[in-house]
Amino acid sequence: MSTPTAAICLIGDELLSGRTRDINVQHIAGFLGPYGIPVEEVRIVPDVQARIVEAVNALRERYTYVFTTGGIGPTHDDITADAIAAAFGVGIGKHPDVMAMLQARYDEIGTEFTEARQRMARIPDGASLIENPVSGAPGFQTGNVFTLAGVPSIVQGMLQDIGHRLERGVPVRSLTVRSAGLREGDVAEKLSRLNEELEGVSLGSYPWFRSVTDHGVALIARSTDEAKLREAGEKLVALVSGVGRESEVIEGEAS
Repeated sequence: MSTPTAAICLIGDELLSGRTRDINVQHIAGFLGPYGIPVEEVRIVPDVQARIVEAVNALRERYTYVFTTGGIGPTHDDITADAIAAAFGVGIGKHPDVMAMLQARYDEIGTEFTEARQRMARIPDGASLIENPVSGAPGFQTGNVFTLAGVPSIVQGMLQDIGHRLERGVPVRSLTVRSAGLREGDVAEKLSRLNEELEGVSLGSYPWFRSVTDHGVALIARSTDEAKLREAGEKLVALVSGVGRESEVIEGEAS
């Protein structure tokens, strides 16, 4: 069985300028983990239609699913819906169901449903809607591309209407061997050899450094095979012990 894969395309000048810090990748990757769908690529593109089209078309050809975030609001630089329509070669217009829903929502709060706000009802032809329980204006799915808002709380809400649309893979599990005081150079060569020996397991080394006295390394093994993962964990503990350090083992889904 082939493993479904995913890519994320973050859209917005504010991300490239550094004004806005992204946390949507963490949310989306964490959501997909239990479905056994690894995120294999992330791109950030500006609010330029040609660049969005180029990125989306490249990613949707390469991966099972693509998630875009940002650019579906009411302002002039919210051009993602137009870009998705262009990428798929379809038209775009105000969706009657979305128009009615938004009209009712703005009537309820006593706010005018302006032409600018009506931009949020523009959906590519043939796309299916993704519910937005946070602020109302929906995202949409076009082919294998899920177009979400940019606000993290709205992204999290929209993800709840996506799980039932996904093909499941085998979830990757992780095991972390954490050792305070360990330095990467202490185990680098042995870790490299161990990585070559272990089949079906990927190993990673992630140091932390908070101060001269508070530092260490987290050695992480990832695999879809529980038995191989436990074997890797035992060997990592032995590796750390072999250089005179103690360790703690933490198990869980890979992130």
